[in-house]
Amino acid sequence: MSESQSSLMDRLTSLCKRRGFVYPASEIYGGLNGFWDFGPLGVQLKNNLRDAWWHSMVECPPMGPDGKPLSIVGIDTAIIQHPKTWEASGHLAGFADMMVDCRETKKRYRADHILVFPVSYKDGNGKEVRLLMSAIEGDESIQDNIIKKTEKLIRKRHGGEELKLGLRTLSEALTGNITPTPFTSLSPDVQSQVIGPDAWEKGTLTEPRNFNLMFHTYQGVFQNEDAKVYLRPETAQGIFLQVKNIMDTCRVRPPFGVAQVGKSFRNEVTPRNFIFRTREFEQMEMEFFVPPEDGMKWYEFWVAQRLNWWEEQGVSKANLFRHEIADADRSFYSAATSDIEYKYPFTAPGFGELEGVAYRTDYDLTQHQKFSKTNLEYVDQEAKRRYIPHVVEPASGLTRGVLVLLCEAYQYDESRPSPEWLKLKPSLAPIKAGVFPLVNKDGMPEVAEKLYSELRQSFTCQYDAKQSIGKRYARMDEAGTPFCITIDGETRENDTVTIRTRDDMRQERIKVEEAVDVVLRKMRE
Repeated sequence: MSESQSSLMDRLTSLCKRRGFVYPASEIYGGLNGFWDFGPLGVQLKNNLRDAWWHSMVECPPMGPDGKPLSIVGIDTAIIQHPKTWEASGHLAGFADMMVDCRETKKRYRADHILVFPVSYKDGNGKEVRLLMSAIEGDESIQDNIIKKTEKLIRKRHGGEELKLGLRTLSEALTGNITPTPFTSLSPDVQSQVIGPDAWEKGTLTEPRNFNLMFHTYQGVFQNEDAKVYLRPETAQGIFLQVKNIMDTCRVRPPFGVAQVGKSFRNEVTPRNFIFRTREFEQMEMEFFVPPEDGMKWYEFWVAQRLNWWEEQGVSKANLFRHEIADADRSFYSAATSDIEYKYPFTAPGFGELEGVAYRTDYDLTQHQKFSKTNLEYVDQEAKRRYIPHVVEPASGLTRGVLVLLCEAYQYDESRPSPEWLKLKPSLAPIKAGVFPLVNKDGMPEVAEKLYSELRQSFTCQYDAKQSIGKRYARMDEAGTPFCITIDGETRENDTVTIRTRDDMRQERIKVEEAVDVVLRKMRE
Protein backbone atom coordinates (compact mmCIF):
# COMPACT_ATOMS: atom_id res chain seq x y z
CA MET A 1 0.00 0.00 0.00
CA SER A 2 1.40 3.42 -0.93
CA GLU A 3 1.86 6.13 1.68
CA SER A 4 -1.15 8.04 0.37
CA GLN A 5 -3.40 4.97 0.47
CA SER A 6 -2.02 3.98 3.86
CA SER A 7 -2.72 7.49 5.11
CA LEU A 8 -6.27 7.28 3.75
CA MET A 9 -6.92 4.05 5.64
CA ASP A 10 -5.37 5.51 8.79
CA ARG A 11 -7.64 8.57 8.54
CA LEU A 12 -10.71 6.45 7.84
CA THR A 13 -9.96 4.09 10.73
CA SER A 14 -9.41 7.06 13.04
CA LEU A 15 -12.68 8.69 11.95
CA CYS A 16 -14.56 5.42 12.48
CA LYS A 17 -13.36 5.21 16.07
CA ARG A 18 -13.73 8.91 16.85
CA ARG A 19 -17.31 9.09 15.58
CA GLY A 20 -18.50 5.70 16.84
CA PHE A 21 -18.61 3.59 13.68
CA VAL A 22 -16.13 0.86 14.62
CA TYR A 23 -14.12 0.22 17.80
CA PRO A 24 -11.41 -2.38 18.46
CA ALA A 25 -13.02 -5.22 20.42
CA SER A 26 -11.94 -5.56 24.08
CA GLU A 27 -9.84 -2.43 23.69
CA ILE A 28 -9.47 -1.77 27.43
CA TYR A 29 -7.70 -5.14 27.69
CA GLY A 30 -5.43 -4.45 24.74
CA GLY A 31 -7.81 -5.62 22.02
CA LEU A 32 -8.29 -9.00 20.37
CA ASN A 33 -6.79 -9.48 16.91
CA GLY A 34 -9.40 -10.08 14.22
CA PHE A 35 -12.40 -8.85 16.24
CA TRP A 36 -14.15 -5.48 16.06
CA ASP A 37 -17.20 -3.89 17.67
CA PHE A 38 -19.65 -1.68 15.79
CA GLY A 39 -20.47 1.52 17.64
CA PRO A 40 -23.76 3.49 17.58
CA LEU A 41 -23.26 4.88 14.08
CA GLY A 42 -21.64 1.72 12.74
CA VAL A 43 -24.39 -0.63 13.85
CA GLN A 44 -27.00 1.68 12.32
CA LEU A 45 -25.10 1.78 9.02
CA LYS A 46 -24.69 -1.99 9.09
CA ASN A 47 -28.38 -2.51 9.85
CA ASN A 48 -29.37 -0.14 7.04
CA LEU A 49 -27.23 -2.07 4.54
CA ARG A 50 -28.62 -5.37 5.86
CA ASP A 51 -32.20 -4.10 5.55
CA ALA A 52 -31.58 -2.85 2.00
CA TRP A 53 -30.26 -6.30 1.03
CA TRP A 54 -33.14 -8.09 2.77
CA HIS A 55 -35.69 -5.86 1.07
CA SER A 56 -34.20 -6.45 -2.36
CA MET A 57 -33.87 -10.21 -1.82
CA VAL A 58 -36.85 -11.27 0.28
CA GLU A 59 -39.45 -8.51 0.56
CA CYS A 60 -39.21 -7.26 -3.02
CA PRO A 61 -37.08 -9.69 -5.07
CA PRO A 62 -36.04 -8.68 -8.58
CA MET A 63 -37.92 -9.66 -11.70
CA GLY A 64 -36.67 -12.82 -13.35
CA PRO A 65 -35.73 -13.21 -17.01
CA ASP A 66 -39.40 -13.86 -17.79
CA GLY A 67 -40.47 -10.54 -16.27
CA LYS A 68 -42.12 -12.13 -13.24
CA PRO A 69 -41.02 -11.52 -9.62
CA LEU A 70 -38.79 -14.23 -8.15
CA SER A 71 -39.80 -16.35 -5.17
CA ILE A 72 -37.29 -15.89 -2.32
CA VAL A 73 -37.97 -16.62 1.35
CA GLY A 74 -35.95 -15.86 4.45
CA ILE A 75 -34.53 -18.06 7.19
CA ASP A 76 -32.40 -17.75 10.34
CA THR A 77 -30.49 -20.92 11.20
CA ALA A 78 -28.40 -21.83 14.22
CA ILE A 79 -24.73 -20.86 14.43
CA ILE A 80 -23.92 -24.35 15.75
CA GLN A 81 -25.17 -27.22 13.59
CA HIS A 82 -24.75 -30.99 13.88
CA PRO A 83 -21.02 -31.83 13.44
CA LYS A 84 -21.81 -34.12 10.49
CA THR A 85 -22.85 -30.97 8.62
CA TRP A 86 -19.21 -30.00 8.25
CA GLU A 87 -18.12 -33.52 7.39
CA ALA A 88 -20.66 -33.63 4.57
CA SER A 89 -19.81 -30.15 3.31
CA GLY A 90 -16.09 -30.91 3.22
CA HIS A 91 -15.13 -28.25 5.76
CA LEU A 92 -13.65 -30.69 8.24
CA ALA A 93 -11.35 -32.26 5.68
CA GLY A 94 -10.55 -29.34 3.42
CA PHE A 95 -11.42 -25.99 4.99
CA ALA A 96 -7.86 -24.95 5.75
CA ASP A 97 -5.26 -22.39 4.81
CA MET A 98 -1.56 -23.01 4.55
CA MET A 99 0.22 -20.93 7.18
CA VAL A 100 3.84 -19.90 7.55
CA ASP A 101 5.60 -18.54 10.65
CA CYS A 102 8.67 -16.29 10.62
CA ARG A 103 11.28 -17.29 13.20
CA GLU A 104 12.87 -13.84 13.07
CA THR A 105 9.81 -11.60 13.53
CA LYS A 106 7.43 -14.15 15.14
CA LYS A 107 4.78 -13.08 12.63
CA ARG A 108 2.39 -15.49 10.94
CA TYR A 109 1.29 -15.34 7.30
CA ARG A 110 -0.99 -17.17 4.93
CA ALA A 111 1.41 -18.96 2.63
CA ASP A 112 -0.66 -18.19 -0.47
CA HIS A 113 -0.44 -14.46 0.29
CA ILE A 114 3.37 -14.38 0.13
CA LEU A 115 4.80 -13.35 -3.25
CA VAL A 116 8.49 -13.86 -4.00
CA PHE A 117 10.62 -11.55 -6.18
CA PRO A 118 14.11 -12.54 -7.35
CA VAL A 119 16.30 -9.39 -7.25
CA SER A 120 20.02 -8.79 -7.59
CA TYR A 121 22.65 -6.11 -7.02
CA LYS A 122 26.44 -5.81 -7.25
CA ASP A 123 28.65 -5.40 -4.21
CA GLY A 124 31.76 -3.24 -4.03
CA ASN A 125 33.85 -5.91 -5.76
CA GLY A 126 31.44 -6.08 -8.68
CA LYS A 127 30.14 -9.47 -7.56
CA GLU A 128 26.46 -10.07 -8.22
CA VAL A 129 24.38 -10.78 -5.13
CA ARG A 130 21.08 -12.58 -5.71
CA LEU A 131 18.20 -12.39 -3.24
CA LEU A 132 14.71 -13.82 -2.98
CA MET A 133 12.67 -10.97 -1.48
CA SER A 134 9.02 -11.38 -0.53
CA ALA A 135 5.97 -9.22 0.12
CA ILE A 136 2.31 -9.71 0.95
CA GLU A 137 -0.19 -9.96 -1.88
CA GLY A 138 -2.55 -7.00 -2.05
CA ASP A 139 -0.01 -4.35 -1.05
CA GLU A 140 -0.13 -1.48 -3.51
CA SER A 141 3.09 -0.60 -5.36
CA ILE A 142 4.48 -3.95 -4.31
CA GLN A 143 7.52 -3.65 -6.58
CA ASP A 144 8.39 -0.22 -5.17
CA ASN A 145 8.14 -1.69 -1.67
CA ILE A 146 10.51 -4.51 -2.65
CA ILE A 147 13.04 -1.95 -3.96
CA LYS A 148 12.76 0.13 -0.77
CA LYS A 149 13.25 -2.90 1.43
CA THR A 150 16.22 -4.12 -0.61
CA GLU A 151 17.70 -0.61 -0.43
CA LYS A 152 17.55 -0.81 3.37
CA LEU A 153 19.07 -4.28 3.28
CA ILE A 154 21.99 -3.01 1.15
CA ARG A 155 22.58 -0.25 3.69
CA LYS A 156 22.51 -2.78 6.52
CA ARG A 157 25.02 -5.08 4.79
CA HIS A 158 27.34 -2.69 2.98
CA GLY A 159 26.59 0.89 4.00
CA GLY A 160 25.70 3.65 1.58
CA GLU A 161 28.67 3.52 -0.80
CA GLU A 162 27.23 0.79 -2.97
CA LEU A 163 23.68 2.07 -2.78
CA LYS A 164 23.61 3.90 -6.10
CA LEU A 165 25.00 0.95 -8.02
CA GLY A 166 22.70 -1.43 -6.19
CA LEU A 167 19.62 0.68 -6.82
CA ARG A 168 20.41 1.00 -10.52
CA THR A 169 20.65 -2.75 -10.79
CA LEU A 170 17.46 -3.24 -8.81
CA SER A 171 15.55 -0.73 -10.89
CA GLU A 172 16.60 -2.57 -14.02
CA ALA A 173 15.68 -5.90 -12.45
CA LEU A 174 12.21 -4.76 -11.45
CA THR A 175 11.34 -2.53 -14.39
CA GLY A 176 8.17 -3.44 -16.21
CA ASN A 177 5.41 -5.87 -15.56
CA ILE A 178 7.18 -8.54 -13.55
CA THR A 179 5.14 -11.48 -12.33
CA PRO A 180 6.25 -12.67 -8.89
CA THR A 181 6.21 -16.32 -7.88
CA PRO A 182 3.78 -17.48 -5.16
CA PHE A 183 5.67 -18.85 -2.15
CA THR A 184 3.57 -22.03 -2.29
CA SER A 185 4.80 -22.74 -5.82
CA LEU A 186 8.44 -22.95 -4.74
CA SER A 187 10.22 -26.12 -3.73
CA PRO A 188 11.16 -26.49 -0.03
CA ASP A 189 14.82 -25.87 -0.89
CA VAL A 190 14.00 -22.57 -2.58
CA GLN A 191 11.51 -21.57 0.14
CA SER A 192 14.33 -21.87 2.66
CA GLN A 193 16.24 -19.12 0.80
CA VAL A 194 13.42 -16.55 0.88
CA ILE A 195 13.68 -13.40 3.00
CA GLY A 196 10.34 -13.04 4.79
CA PRO A 197 8.04 -10.04 4.19
CA ASP A 198 9.15 -8.35 7.42
CA ALA A 199 12.49 -10.11 7.98
CA TRP A 200 16.10 -9.23 7.07
CA GLU A 201 17.64 -12.70 7.02
CA LYS A 202 16.90 -15.54 4.62
CA GLY A 203 15.56 -18.89 5.75
CA THR A 204 13.43 -17.61 8.62
CA LEU A 205 10.10 -18.79 7.15
CA THR A 206 8.87 -22.21 8.23
CA GLU A 207 7.50 -24.77 5.80
CA PRO A 208 3.80 -24.17 5.01
CA ARG A 209 1.42 -26.30 7.05
CA ASN A 210 -2.34 -26.75 7.13
CA PHE A 211 -4.36 -24.69 9.56
CA ASN A 212 -8.10 -25.47 9.89
CA LEU A 213 -10.12 -22.28 9.98
CA MET A 214 -13.07 -23.51 12.04
CA PHE A 215 -13.51 -22.59 15.69
CA HIS A 216 -14.69 -25.47 17.85
CA THR A 217 -16.35 -25.75 21.22
CA TYR A 218 -18.19 -28.47 23.16
CA GLN A 219 -21.84 -29.15 23.85
CA GLY A 220 -23.06 -30.66 27.09
CA VAL A 221 -21.13 -31.64 30.20
CA PHE A 222 -18.13 -33.52 28.82
CA GLN A 223 -15.40 -31.90 26.76
CA ASN A 224 -14.30 -34.73 24.51
CA GLU A 225 -14.34 -35.60 20.80
CA ASP A 226 -17.91 -36.89 21.01
CA ALA A 227 -19.09 -33.52 22.32
CA LYS A 228 -17.14 -31.35 19.86
CA VAL A 229 -19.15 -28.92 17.75
CA TYR A 230 -18.17 -26.03 15.49
CA LEU A 231 -19.07 -22.40 15.01
CA ARG A 232 -20.24 -22.12 11.43
CA PRO A 233 -17.70 -20.76 8.93
CA GLU A 234 -20.51 -19.81 6.54
CA THR A 235 -24.28 -19.40 6.72
CA ALA A 236 -25.00 -21.45 3.59
CA GLN A 237 -25.02 -24.93 5.14
CA GLY A 238 -27.91 -24.14 7.49
CA ILE A 239 -30.00 -23.29 4.42
CA PHE A 240 -29.15 -26.61 2.76
CA LEU A 241 -30.16 -28.52 5.89
CA GLN A 242 -33.59 -26.86 5.91
CA VAL A 243 -34.43 -26.71 2.21
CA LYS A 244 -36.60 -29.86 2.41
CA ASN A 245 -38.67 -28.33 5.22
CA ILE A 246 -38.99 -25.11 3.23
CA MET A 247 -40.19 -26.93 0.11
CA ASP A 248 -42.66 -28.94 2.21
CA THR A 249 -44.10 -26.00 4.16
CA CYS A 250 -43.80 -22.87 2.01
CA ARG A 251 -45.20 -24.05 -1.34
CA VAL A 252 -42.13 -23.05 -3.28
CA ARG A 253 -40.72 -24.82 -6.30
CA PRO A 254 -37.56 -24.30 -8.33
CA PRO A 255 -36.52 -21.72 -9.26
CA PHE A 256 -36.71 -20.24 -5.77
CA GLY A 257 -34.29 -18.79 -3.24
CA VAL A 258 -33.62 -18.91 0.49
CA ALA A 259 -31.88 -15.91 2.03
CA GLN A 260 -30.09 -15.53 5.35
CA VAL A 261 -28.12 -12.86 7.22
CA GLY A 262 -25.99 -13.99 10.14
CA LYS A 263 -22.68 -14.29 11.94
CA SER A 264 -19.92 -16.60 10.74
CA PHE A 265 -16.55 -17.39 12.27
CA ARG A 266 -13.20 -18.22 10.68
CA ASN A 267 -9.95 -18.51 12.58
CA GLU A 268 -8.07 -16.48 9.97
CA VAL A 269 -4.31 -16.92 9.99
CA THR A 270 -3.66 -13.21 9.43
CA PRO A 271 -6.60 -10.87 10.06
CA ARG A 272 -5.80 -7.53 8.43
CA ASN A 273 -6.92 -4.34 6.73
CA PHE A 274 -9.33 -3.10 9.42
CA ILE A 275 -12.67 -4.95 9.06
CA PHE A 276 -11.81 -6.45 5.65
CA ARG A 277 -10.51 -9.76 6.99
CA THR A 278 -11.75 -10.63 10.50
CA ARG A 279 -12.39 -13.73 12.56
CA GLU A 280 -16.01 -12.88 13.33
CA PHE A 281 -18.12 -11.35 10.57
CA GLU A 282 -21.63 -11.20 9.16
CA GLN A 283 -22.73 -12.59 5.82
CA MET A 284 -25.64 -11.94 3.49
CA GLU A 285 -26.13 -15.16 1.55
CA MET A 286 -28.85 -16.44 -0.74
CA GLU A 287 -29.06 -19.95 -2.16
CA PHE A 288 -31.08 -20.06 -5.38
CA PHE A 289 -32.40 -23.53 -6.22
CA VAL A 290 -32.94 -24.26 -9.92
CA PRO A 291 -33.52 -27.17 -12.32
CA PRO A 292 -30.17 -28.67 -13.41
CA GLU A 293 -30.47 -27.50 -17.01
CA ASP A 294 -30.95 -23.84 -15.97
CA GLY A 295 -27.91 -23.40 -13.73
CA MET A 296 -25.71 -21.29 -16.03
CA LYS A 297 -28.61 -19.05 -17.03
CA TRP A 298 -29.32 -18.16 -13.40
CA TYR A 299 -25.62 -17.80 -12.61
CA GLU A 300 -25.25 -15.05 -15.22
CA PHE A 301 -28.51 -13.48 -14.04
CA TRP A 302 -27.31 -13.18 -10.46
CA VAL A 303 -23.86 -11.86 -11.35
CA ALA A 304 -25.51 -8.99 -13.24
CA GLN A 305 -28.06 -8.39 -10.49
CA ARG A 306 -25.47 -8.19 -7.74
CA LEU A 307 -23.22 -5.79 -9.65
CA ASN A 308 -26.20 -3.51 -10.27
CA TRP A 309 -27.28 -3.72 -6.62
CA TRP A 310 -23.96 -2.47 -5.31
CA GLU A 311 -24.12 0.44 -7.74
CA GLU A 312 -27.59 1.23 -6.39
CA GLN A 313 -26.06 1.48 -2.89
CA GLY A 314 -23.85 4.33 -4.08
CA VAL A 315 -20.74 2.37 -5.10
CA SER A 316 -19.07 3.77 -8.20
CA LYS A 317 -19.14 1.47 -11.21
CA ALA A 318 -15.47 2.31 -11.81
CA ASN A 319 -14.61 0.83 -8.40
CA LEU A 320 -16.36 -2.48 -9.09
CA PHE A 321 -14.97 -5.37 -11.12
CA ARG A 322 -16.20 -8.81 -12.11
CA HIS A 323 -13.41 -11.33 -11.65
CA GLU A 324 -14.28 -14.62 -13.33
CA ILE A 325 -12.44 -17.35 -11.45
CA ALA A 326 -10.43 -19.67 -13.67
CA ASP A 327 -11.22 -23.37 -13.72
CA ALA A 328 -8.02 -24.26 -11.88
CA ASP A 329 -8.67 -21.76 -9.08
CA ARG A 330 -12.30 -22.31 -8.16
CA SER A 331 -13.76 -24.94 -5.84
CA PHE A 332 -13.93 -28.39 -7.37
CA TYR A 333 -17.72 -28.54 -7.09
CA SER A 334 -18.30 -25.18 -8.77
CA ALA A 335 -19.23 -25.06 -12.46
CA ALA A 336 -18.64 -21.30 -12.53
CA THR A 337 -17.68 -18.61 -10.01
CA SER A 338 -17.33 -14.85 -10.25
CA ASP A 339 -16.06 -12.54 -7.54
CA ILE A 340 -17.50 -9.04 -7.42
CA GLU A 341 -14.49 -7.01 -6.38
CA TYR A 342 -14.00 -3.48 -5.09
CA LYS A 343 -11.01 -1.17 -5.40
CA TYR A 344 -10.14 -0.80 -1.69
CA PRO A 345 -7.45 1.72 -0.69
CA PHE A 346 -5.21 -1.20 0.36
CA THR A 347 -5.65 -3.03 -2.97
CA ALA A 348 -5.62 -0.04 -5.37
CA PRO A 349 -4.96 0.06 -8.23
CA GLY A 350 -6.10 -3.56 -7.96
CA PHE A 351 -9.31 -4.96 -6.50
CA GLY A 352 -10.29 -7.16 -3.56
CA GLU A 353 -13.27 -9.44 -3.00
CA LEU A 354 -16.61 -8.04 -1.88
CA GLU A 355 -19.06 -10.74 -2.96
CA GLY A 356 -18.91 -14.12 -4.66
CA VAL A 357 -21.48 -15.61 -7.02
CA ALA A 358 -20.95 -19.35 -7.37
CA TYR A 359 -22.78 -22.00 -9.37
CA ARG A 360 -22.40 -24.82 -6.81
CA THR A 361 -24.25 -27.40 -8.94
CA ASP A 362 -25.95 -30.12 -6.80
CA TYR A 363 -22.86 -30.80 -4.67
CA ASP A 364 -24.20 -29.59 -1.32
CA LEU A 365 -27.59 -31.26 -1.42
CA THR A 366 -26.08 -34.47 -2.80
CA GLN A 367 -23.58 -34.57 0.05
CA HIS A 368 -26.19 -33.91 2.73
CA GLN A 369 -28.50 -36.51 1.19
CA LYS A 370 -25.66 -39.04 1.33
CA PHE A 371 -24.55 -38.29 4.90
CA SER A 372 -28.02 -37.80 6.43
CA LYS A 373 -29.70 -40.57 4.40
CA THR A 374 -32.59 -38.14 3.82
CA ASN A 375 -34.10 -37.80 0.35
CA LEU A 376 -33.57 -34.19 -0.76
CA GLU A 377 -34.91 -34.59 -4.29
CA TYR A 378 -37.53 -32.26 -5.65
CA VAL A 379 -40.53 -33.98 -7.22
CA ASP A 380 -41.77 -32.08 -10.26
CA GLN A 381 -45.37 -33.25 -10.55
CA GLU A 382 -46.01 -31.46 -13.83
CA ALA A 383 -42.94 -32.80 -15.64
CA LYS A 384 -43.18 -36.15 -13.84
CA ARG A 385 -39.53 -36.25 -12.82
CA ARG A 386 -37.32 -36.11 -9.77
CA TYR A 387 -34.06 -34.23 -9.41
CA ILE A 388 -31.74 -32.72 -6.85
CA PRO A 389 -31.87 -28.95 -7.44
CA HIS A 390 -28.74 -27.13 -8.52
CA VAL A 391 -27.71 -24.05 -6.57
CA VAL A 392 -26.51 -20.57 -7.53
CA GLU A 393 -25.18 -18.69 -4.53
CA PRO A 394 -24.69 -14.91 -4.28
CA ALA A 395 -22.75 -14.59 -0.99
CA SER A 396 -21.70 -11.19 0.33
CA GLY A 397 -19.95 -10.08 3.47
CA LEU A 398 -22.11 -7.61 5.38
CA THR A 399 -19.12 -6.54 7.47
CA ARG A 400 -17.04 -6.11 4.32
CA GLY A 401 -19.94 -4.27 2.69
CA VAL A 402 -19.86 -1.68 5.47
CA LEU A 403 -16.16 -1.17 4.79
CA VAL A 404 -16.91 -0.62 1.10
CA LEU A 405 -19.55 2.00 1.94
CA LEU A 406 -17.13 3.80 4.26
CA CYS A 407 -14.27 3.73 1.72
CA GLU A 408 -16.56 4.93 -1.05
CA ALA A 409 -18.10 7.67 1.10
CA TYR A 410 -14.93 9.10 2.65
CA GLN A 411 -14.20 12.63 1.41
CA TYR A 412 -11.57 15.20 2.36
CA ASP A 413 -12.09 18.92 1.73
CA GLU A 414 -10.38 21.53 3.90
CA SER A 415 -12.87 24.22 2.85
CA ARG A 416 -15.74 22.52 4.69
CA PRO A 417 -16.74 22.81 8.38
CA SER A 418 -15.02 19.45 8.85
CA PRO A 419 -12.44 18.50 6.22
CA GLU A 420 -13.46 14.84 6.69
CA TRP A 421 -16.99 13.91 5.73
CA LEU A 422 -18.93 10.89 4.51
CA LYS A 423 -20.92 11.01 1.30
CA LEU A 424 -23.21 8.10 2.14
CA LYS A 425 -26.34 7.32 0.18
CA PRO A 426 -29.08 9.08 2.23
CA SER A 427 -31.16 5.94 2.72
CA LEU A 428 -28.12 4.14 4.19
CA ALA A 429 -26.86 6.99 6.37
CA PRO A 430 -27.03 6.21 10.12
CA ILE A 431 -28.65 9.58 10.83
CA LYS A 432 -30.95 11.04 8.20
CA ALA A 433 -31.33 14.54 9.66
CA GLY A 434 -29.86 16.76 12.36
CA VAL A 435 -32.17 19.22 14.11
CA PHE A 436 -30.61 22.38 15.59
CA PRO A 437 -31.96 25.40 17.44
CA LEU A 438 -29.68 28.25 16.34
CA VAL A 439 -29.46 29.45 19.95
CA ASN A 440 -30.83 28.10 23.22
CA LYS A 441 -33.31 30.94 23.76
CA ASP A 442 -36.14 32.92 22.18
CA GLY A 443 -38.34 29.84 21.97
CA MET A 444 -36.08 28.13 19.42
CA PRO A 445 -35.35 25.02 21.55
CA GLU A 446 -39.07 24.40 22.05
CA VAL A 447 -39.80 24.54 18.33
CA ALA A 448 -36.75 22.39 17.56
CA GLU A 449 -37.72 19.74 20.12
CA LYS A 450 -41.25 19.57 18.74
CA LEU A 451 -39.98 19.19 15.17
CA TYR A 452 -37.45 16.57 16.30
CA SER A 453 -40.23 14.55 17.93
CA GLU A 454 -42.17 14.59 14.66
CA LEU A 455 -39.22 13.75 12.43
CA ARG A 456 -38.04 10.78 14.48
CA GLN A 457 -41.34 9.01 13.81
CA SER A 458 -40.34 8.70 10.14
CA PHE A 459 -36.56 8.27 10.19
CA THR A 460 -33.50 8.37 12.44
CA CYS A 461 -32.53 11.90 13.39
CA GLN A 462 -30.51 13.66 16.08
CA TYR A 463 -31.14 16.76 18.18
CA ASP A 464 -28.05 18.90 18.81
CA ALA A 465 -28.03 22.24 20.61
CA LYS A 466 -24.37 22.44 21.67
CA GLN A 467 -21.58 24.67 20.28
CA SER A 468 -21.60 26.81 17.14
CA ILE A 469 -23.73 25.95 14.14
CA GLY A 470 -20.53 25.30 12.13
CA LYS A 471 -19.33 22.69 14.60
CA ARG A 472 -22.72 21.04 14.57
CA TYR A 473 -22.63 20.87 10.77
CA ALA A 474 -19.14 19.38 11.04
CA ARG A 475 -20.32 16.62 13.39
CA MET A 476 -23.20 15.73 11.10
CA ASP A 477 -20.97 15.73 8.00
CA GLU A 478 -18.54 13.34 9.70
CA ALA A 479 -21.46 11.03 10.52
CA GLY A 480 -22.64 11.13 6.90
CA THR A 481 -25.93 12.86 7.81
CA PRO A 482 -27.45 14.10 4.52
CA PHE A 483 -29.66 16.89 5.91
CA CYS A 484 -29.57 19.41 8.75
CA ILE A 485 -32.56 21.52 9.81
CA THR A 486 -32.00 24.75 11.74
CA ILE A 487 -34.60 26.66 13.71
CA ASP A 488 -33.64 30.35 13.74
CA GLY A 489 -35.05 33.85 14.28
CA GLU A 490 -37.28 33.70 11.20
CA THR A 491 -39.02 30.55 12.36
CA ARG A 492 -41.36 32.35 14.77
CA GLU A 493 -42.13 35.01 12.15
CA ASN A 494 -43.11 32.82 9.19
CA ASP A 495 -43.03 29.16 10.38
CA THR A 496 -40.04 28.32 8.17
CA VAL A 497 -36.76 26.57 8.90
CA THR A 498 -33.48 26.21 7.04
CA ILE A 499 -32.58 22.81 5.54
CA ARG A 500 -28.95 22.26 4.56
CA THR A 501 -27.93 19.52 2.12
CA ARG A 502 -24.68 17.75 3.03
CA ASP A 503 -23.15 17.20 -0.40
CA ASP A 504 -23.26 20.76 -1.76
CA MET A 505 -23.89 22.58 1.58
CA ARG A 506 -26.77 24.42 -0.14
CA GLN A 507 -29.42 25.88 2.16
CA GLU A 508 -33.08 26.63 1.52
CA ARG A 509 -36.05 27.66 3.59
CA ILE A 510 -39.04 25.37 3.91
CA LYS A 511 -42.23 25.36 5.93
CA VAL A 512 -41.99 23.63 9.31
CA GLU A 513 -44.97 21.42 8.53
CA GLU A 514 -43.34 20.30 5.28
CA ALA A 515 -40.06 19.15 6.87
CA VAL A 516 -40.86 15.43 7.00
CA ASP A 517 -42.10 15.30 3.40
CA VAL A 518 -39.16 17.37 2.12
CA VAL A 519 -36.58 15.09 3.76
CA LEU A 520 -38.33 11.96 2.50
CA ARG A 521 -38.50 13.41 -1.02
CA LYS A 522 -34.85 14.43 -0.97
CA MET A 523 -33.85 10.95 0.20
CA ARG A 524 -35.41 9.53 -2.95
CA GLU A 525 -33.73 12.01 -5.33
